[in-house]
Amino acid sequence: MNTENTATIAPTITSSLQQWLDYWSSIHVTAIDLGLERIRPVAEYLHLLKPLAHVVTVAGTNGKGSTTTTIAAIYQAAGYQVGLYQSPHIYRFNERIKKNGAEAEDATLIAAFVAVEQARVACQLTLSFFEATTLAAFWIFQQQACDIWVLEVGLGGRLDAVNLIDPHVAVITNIGLDHVEWLGNSIEKIAFEKAGIMRTAIPVIYAEPAGQGPESNPVPQAIIERSQQLNCPLYVAGRDYSWQTTDDTFYYASPSCTLALPIPKLAPVNVAAAISAVLLGTPSVNQAAIIHGVNAAYIAGRFEVRQFQDRTLILDVAHNVHGVQFLLHQLQSHQQQLSAKGMNDKTPKIHLVFSMLADKDMAGVANLLKPVVAHWYIAALDNERAASLTQLRHAITGLEAVQQSPESQDQAQPVSEHATITAAFSAALNHSQPQDIIMVCGSFYTLEAVWESLATWQ
Repeated sequence: MNTENTATIAPTITSSLQQWLDYWSSIHVTAIDLGLERIRPVAEYLHLLKPLAHVVTVAGTNGKGSTTTTIAAIYQAAGYQVGLYQSPHIYRFNERIKKNGAEAEDATLIAAFVAVEQARVACQLTLSFFEATTLAAFWIFQQQACDIWVLEVGLGGRLDAVNLIDPHVAVITNIGLDHVEWLGNSIEKIAFEKAGIMRTAIPVIYAEPAGQGPESNPVPQAIIERSQQLNCPLYVAGRDYSWQTTDDTFYYASPSCTLALPIPKLAPVNVAAAISAVLLGTPSVNQAAIIHGVNAAYIAGRFEVRQFQDRTLILDVAHNVHGVQFLLHQLQSHQQQLSAKGMNDKTPKIHLVFSMLADKDMAGVANLLKPVVAHWYIAALDNERAASLTQLRHAITGLEAVQQSPESQDQAQPVSEHATITAAFSAALNHSQPQDIIMVCGSFYTLEAVWESLATWQ
């Protein structure tokens, strides 16, 4: 049946990238539409389903960006042509699709969108924004003859558009309660969806170590059962590989090797999973490439520590309970390292710039943060899914919001409301002391507003 929205006229090869992005946002009835029935015929038309490349697919609740970034960096250091697909982006859409670390140019993306649109029309189907942009990434990687495809799953796994492509290695970073309206309201239901990226006999890494991670969860039964059904070797963090960080060295160990590496800029748990994925893959990678890749891998907003106006800033995209638990685990480690070096003789106050999307577990996140936060600075995001000030205030239970202008608010008050994230960040700078920490979390959009402020004020 023809489900094409004929009311919207498609852009052309001479249109701008923004016109194409607006178009893909408008032609399908919903922004999220899980399932592979519509997208598969379009991918077949474009001959995308059997790439001549080594494919690594990464799913999970948190940590996918750090894991995929590290995998891509190691393979690039080894001399391979590497395509990396991630979402969401921070500043520009182009960040989602990279070859050898370089963002796709507008002209490349537009050519890909033209090809996807022609195939969509030929198949008489509509595509969601994510489906169209995922196909564009695959088309670019194929056109540019990438040896390695590193693919980050957008939502879930089993029904996500990325799962069109059969991987040679699969990574599941962790399982937490997020996107419950789409994936289910239990760890096992969500794990079943994530386990959908597995394929027969391929190695699978489960990267959350039982008894060591912030939630100390065992491997979900759905993942164990799926790996047994498909005869997939299952490599579990803390059991089949391990790591340890000292003051100046990151040690990775598995039955096949022990590596001494530079301290990574990204979370060690994700870096260790990435190394495991590379070592279990068929393309050969030497130790020098692993060292160089680990040292080079960086992604903004993953426990990003900056100095600004004599303040220490910690920016993290944590936006669900699992992510905030890991953020607090990293914060504790960071403070312990400073104390060990004699750089911090007392626990600093945390001034938190905070906002979330309304469909997230705001109360769960706020309850985790309350024990460490000295002062909250809240504002509604400029997004249709944004939580309102009232919703944010109610999530921070037991704390009374201040209904005054930022200039007149008393620092002794635990919560202050602001018109924008920029205003909230400015208030945190004004009310904090040099020895304090300004932390920003809750959403990619929260960090985006602060990054824009930093770029403007520097």
